[in-house]
Amino acid sequence: MVASNYAAKFYVMIVCAVILLTSDLVLAKSRSPISDAETRQKKNDCYADIESGLWGEQCTSSTIAKENCALRCLSPICYELIYESDPLEEGEKDFTRSSEYKYCMHRYNN
Repeated sequence: MVASNYAAKFYVMIVCAVILLTSDLVLAKSRSPISDAETRQKKNDCYADIESGLWGEQCTSSTIAKENCALRCLSPICYELIYESDPLEEGEKDFTRSSEYKYCMHRYNN
């Protein structure tokens, strides 16, 4: 009786794990990638929020601070993965990380 009880619990755990793992895959595939127009609009909305002070004074202290905050606003997940450990600096043009960020945005459909 004890062995069958453990087996039943084990099977329930396996079924739950499979459901949880596949539900994320199903959701990820059902969403269409974010378009460039949607990204531009969302980034403009982020800039408006930053300008209004919603993101705090640190985000309006310089052009690059505003850009870093806009990238974080646009996609917190992608900002954390790509820029958080080494934020953009004044005058920096990092095309490699910019491409990685865009790919991340399309992948996670933020």
